[in-house]
Amino acid sequence: MRVSLLFAAGLLVMGSCKKDGEAVDMKAKEKPTVKKDKEFQMYEMSEMAGLMERMYAENMELKNRIANGDTIGRFPQHFLKIHASAMTDESDNDAFFKEQAQVFIKAQEMIYKDPVNAKSHFNNAVSACVACHEQKCEGPIPRIKKLYIK
Repeated sequence: MRVSLLFAAGLLVMGSCKKDGEAVDMKAKEKPTVKKDKEFQMYEMSEMAGLMERMYAENMELKNRIANGDTIGRFPQHFLKIHASAMTDESDNDAFFKEQAQVFIKAQEMIYKDPVNAKSHFNNAVSACVACHEQKCEGPIPRIKKLYIK
């Protein structure tokens, strides 16, 4: 009898969970509520973000070619669009960015002009990216650093 009273008391305590003096509906607790008043908006990359994604992918391939001693190919002319592509925040297209973009382009061109020292020029180009992103947009730095050839 004592065991059954303790069991019944335990059920009563567990079944009457309260929050701020009100009973909590256990079923409501299981399902998260979804606010329907917010409209979903698809993220659209700026021209510059798209170009940088493309440059990253192409430089990852270039990194592998350099590391494997393969032919390097020709400088991708679309990299020059870095000077004119629309940015997410146009105020970021300032003198600092323009200077860093020029440093990046020069280092990138040197990879193709001086393939004997391609690894060094490639790492200089990556360093230019990191230096700019340290000032402008830090988010992609860990990803960019994966480009370095060790």
